[in-house]
Amino acid sequence: MLKGKHFIEPHDFDLNELDSIFRLADKIIANPNDYLDVCKGKLLASLFFEPSTRTRFSFESAMLRLGGQIIGFDDPGNSSAAKGESFGDTIQTVGCYADIAIIRHPKEGTAKLATKYIEDMPIINAGDGGHQHPTQTLTDLLTIRNLKGSLSNHVVGLCGDLKFGRTVHSIVKALNRYSNVKFIFISPEELTIPQYIKDELSATSYTETSDLESVISQLDILYMTRVQRERFVSEFEYQRLKDYYILNKEKLQKAKKDMIIMHPLPRVNEIAKEVDQDKRAVYFKQAKFGMYVRMALIIKLLGLEG
Repeated sequence: MLKGKHFIEPHDFDLNELDSIFRLADKIIANPNDYLDVCKGKLLASLFFEPSTRTRFSFESAMLRLGGQIIGFDDPGNSSAAKGESFGDTIQTVGCYADIAIIRHPKEGTAKLATKYIEDMPIINAGDGGHQHPTQTLTDLLTIRNLKGSLSNHVVGLCGDLKFGRTVHSIVKALNRYSNVKFIFISPEELTIPQYIKDELSATSYTETSDLESVISQLDILYMTRVQRERFVSEFEYQRLKDYYILNKEKLQKAKKDMIIMHPLPRVNEIAKEVDQDKRAVYFKQAKFGMYVRMALIIKLLGLEG
C-alpha cells in the first residue's frame, strides 16, 4: 500500500496507512528478531545538511537492525555540495546507488524539492527548517498510542518555542485528525504558534496562554520543547527567552498522576534533571519508539512486509 511513496509531511498518509505503520511497529517491538534480515541487500542514503543526533542515529540504527546498509554524510562540507554541485544533481546521483533516502535540511521545502528529481527512490523528510518533521510525528503518535492507549480524547499541552518548533507544527496537524483532541498552546508572546497552524483547527479545539502552572492540571500530555538558538537572528532575544519555562518537581505537583511528559530532544534547560526520575517522564522511551516506527516506515516504503 505504501511501497514507493515519499513521506514529506504527516498528511501524505491517511489514518489507515498511519495505523498500518503503527501495527507493524508493534510487531517489531514484540518480536525484533523476526525482522533482522528484512532489508538485507538494501541501501539507505542518509543525507544530513544540518546537524542531528537522534533522528540520524534513529534512522541508521533502524536500517542496521533490519539488516540493511547505509551510505551518506552528516556534513555537506564532506559532499560534492562543497564543490558547487547542485542539490538536484546530488539527489539524482544518490538515486543511482540507494534504495531509499532520508534528507535533513535547514531550508523549508527541500525534501519536497528532492521528490521532483527522483521517481523510483522513496524520499523521507527528516526535518526541513522550521516546517515539518514527519517521522518525529510518527514517533510521537506511536508513543501516545502505546502509553495512553489511544490517539483520541486527550488534552495536549505544547510548551516552549511554538513558533519555530517544527515538531510541534507536525504533531498538532497530525493529532487534529483524531477525535476530541484539545490543544493548549503555552508560550511567551514572542514564540506563539503560527497562525497558519491555528487556521487548520476549529476555534473550540485550542486555547493559548503563557502560564504553564495555571493549566498543567488539565493536561493528559505535556509536550515540552526547547527554545531553538539556531532559529534566532538575535542572540539577545535567545538569551532573554531560553529559560522562560523550566519544568521541575514543584510544578509537577499540580499535574495528573497519569499525565505523560514528552520532548522531541535534545533538551537544554527546559526540563530539570530531577524530573527524569518521575514515572511520567517518557522522553527517553519516546526516543526508542522512534527507532521502531522508522523500522516500520522503511519496510513499508520498500514494500518488504511479508
